[in-house]
Amino acid sequence: MTRRFRILHEYFALYCSLSLLAILCLSWSVVALPLYFVLPEDRGTAVGRRGVMIVCRFYAWSLSVTRAYRLDLSDLDRLRGGPPVVLAPNHPSLIDAPLILTRHPDIACVIKSELMNNVFFGPGARLARYVSNDSTRQMIKQSVANLRRGCVLLLFPEGTRSRRSPINNLTASVGLIAKYANVPVQTLLIETDSPFLSKGWPLYRRPCLPITCRVRLGKRFDPPEDAARFTEELDHYFRLALADAPQSRWLTMAESNA
Repeated sequence: MTRRFRILHEYFALYCSLSLLAILCLSWSVVALPLYFVLPEDRGTAVGRRGVMIVCRFYAWSLSVTRAYRLDLSDLDRLRGGPPVVLAPNHPSLIDAPLILTRHPDIACVIKSELMNNVFFGPGARLARYVSNDSTRQMIKQSVANLRRGCVLLLFPEGTRSRRSPINNLTASVGLIAKYANVPVQTLLIETDSPFLSKGWPLYRRPCLPITCRVRLGKRFDPPEDAARFTEELDHYFRLALADAPQSRWLTMAESNA
């Protein structure tokens, strides 16, 4: 009976969390779409980013209430009121960005270009003036402009969710942006014990709950002078810092089964 109850709870928490996320995103899209055309750019950007923060915060709260997740995001609060930085997290799961966006009201997020036209995420992303990765040159230019205005920039240096332990090979974008904007790079270390919503995980496959997820501040690097050398240094740091992270076990298994 206990096992049956646990399985029912896991299905309930899974479908409720996914349904709630869809409802929240669609509801915000309905509000964000007209605001994008009505509000001045500066005002619209501020409203858009705070709106995303509120949506993500409510979603994270629901994950804790349903006991689907045990979340520890408190370290991110130390970023509020700080200087502009490039946030560079590792990327084990699809939920990483929403969790990070819960804690800061002025984050410019670099997102995949197809999300800009997505009915659930597109209007909110456009209102918040998020940066599309469609063109590398434009991405770097817009990212630098956001940082020079005092924003925090969120960019996953792996470019996609982790496929191998502890991380994928890194792109040079973080180093280039930090170099041209002359801002530090703040690493974030995401640790999770479940492959739920990792690369290749079917959306409606039931995970074992609760899932433990922790996001903590890692090393802060000074603005780089050489982007290529910095990328190697960043790669080395992540591999050392995440060598014993909980996800290393299931990432290693996934890699060996591929």
